[in-house]
Amino acid sequence: MGLLTFKGGVHPNDGKSLAKDKAIVELLPQGDLVYPLSQHIGAPAKPVVAKGDHVLKGQKIAEAGDFVSAPIYASVSGTVKAIEPRVNPTGSKVNSIIIANDGQYEEVEYPQPKPLSELTKEEILNIIGEAGVVGMGGAGFPTRVKLSPKEPDKIDYIIANCAECEPYITADYRRMLENPELLVEGMRVILKLFDNAKGLFAIEDNKPDCIAKLKELTKDEPRMEVREMMTKYPQGAERQLIFANTGRAINSTMLPADAGCVVDNVETIISIYNAVVKGIPSMERVVTVTGDGVVNPGNYKVLFGTNQNELIEAAGGLKEGCEKVISGGPMMGFAMYTTDTPITKTSSSILCMSKDEVSACEPTACINCGRCVDACPSRIIPSRLADFAERHDEEAFIKFNGLECVECGSCSYVCPAKRQLKQAIGSMRKTALANKKKK
Repeated sequence: MGLLTFKGGVHPNDGKSLAKDKAIVELLPQGDLVYPLSQHIGAPAKPVVAKGDHVLKGQKIAEAGDFVSAPIYASVSGTVKAIEPRVNPTGSKVNSIIIANDGQYEEVEYPQPKPLSELTKEEILNIIGEAGVVGMGGAGFPTRVKLSPKEPDKIDYIIANCAECEPYITADYRRMLENPELLVEGMRVILKLFDNAKGLFAIEDNKPDCIAKLKELTKDEPRMEVREMMTKYPQGAERQLIFANTGRAINSTMLPADAGCVVDNVETIISIYNAVVKGIPSMERVVTVTGDGVVNPGNYKVLFGTNQNELIEAAGGLKEGCEKVISGGPMMGFAMYTTDTPITKTSSSILCMSKDEVSACEPTACINCGRCVDACPSRIIPSRLADFAERHDEEAFIKFNGLECVECGSCSYVCPAKRQLKQAIGSMRKTALANKKKK
């Protein structure tokens, strides 16, 4: 049987050798911590503290603003300095809680959790929701909502997204290598919610050491299986991951649950374990600091709210002449105009590049070579959609399935004309989705 995969995709230089062999280092913040109230899909969280309040690590500082929302917890002890707009990693100004770190890390006394075997499904879901767990692979969808499909008995597969297909990022790889038991125990928690589901650890074949560890841990688990996938980008995209592992296809009008699947990434599943088994809310994650523009690339366990400058300093600082810093990876990340931004629940990487190759490229006319069509995992025509987007022809954009774009950037990567296809399509897609919502 061949390796699991999908049609399309690209094989960029993965750059993972810079940080893959660097063990996770725990980093404690030094300065103020900033907690954006919008670091998840859905309604912003609502502050439950005020300026001047003293807070403890693990104390709730903002509650969920709606059903699709998530609470936020202080990751240090200290004093609330302000609640005001601050820049987040994507460059937007959002209302945030600022806490002056007192360096004491005084912690709340967490309630003693019940054994997993004694918890009901509703109790597990409530714990996950109350702990503020969201998708930490980039989307930030509140996990309690994701784990509450209308028909849970029709869920066949819980897929742990262990692909980490985005170049340079090695945070999930180090987690699987150093803490695989936490991932397996987190999967055990999720499987308790779905009586008919099987847990799949979907992992690319460029991680043989992680595959071996997970296979050893799950060899006596009839409801768990390790699936090896071809190393290809964007193998970890939700639709491509589901198709590669189940042969089931979904589109922009469907949820994974419509195909009998639930997908969560490595860090999210570990956060589920911490919440349900240990009683600890979501307050930290592993972040990769990498690229040829930083002195010592590495992987760091970081508390939410930590300033990204502190991570860069921990990695030896930027090299002289570093031209670009990206929040996330090179394919789907956001170029930052300032690194004075906090680590949030969805911050997976800080990528520092010595050269800004994208800005240096001068786009030329499309030569109709079809490479973008071959690379597109959604099987649409990126060159034509970009033309519609540039002409603001929303009707034609929708007619030619522009909403099916997953914004992976494969088209821009292979384009010999250096057209910014993904950016044009992504902008029009957001406009079309917003207008669709208004109707």
